Amino acid sequence: MLRFGTPARFPALLGLAAAGQATLVMLERHDCPWCRRWHREVGQQSWDMSNLGRRAPLRRVDVAEGLPADLRFLRNWRFTPTFILVQGEAEVGRMIGYQADLFFWQQAEALIARLPQSEKEETP
Repeated sequence: MLRFGTPARFPALLGLAAAGQATLVMLERHDCPWCRRWHREVGQQSWDMSNLGRRAPLRRVDVAEGLPADLRFLRNWRFTPTFILVQGEAEVGRMIGYQADLFFWQQAEALIARLPQSEKEETP
């Protein structure tokens, strides 16, 4: 069974959101087979180690526990997994569902390309 932490356990992520750092929010449920498949085929470690993940670290949210207070501005989601690129308190874009790792990486790259140029610049 997958267990997810609450935002209070991850104050660094809350600090990133407050500072305007882009974050990829993954809305998931413990009983979602497509979420489990994403974890097997991509996974948080691969995401966070990628160039895309360095620009927008992953924040996992178990929607069975409800949305945290700092994400209550997210609307109109129904399916898990849903990946939402958030910067500050604004949604930049989203990917609904998961088909396969190749499609995910292609969609994620297009999503990250929506960030302002200063967010896309790589750090040495």
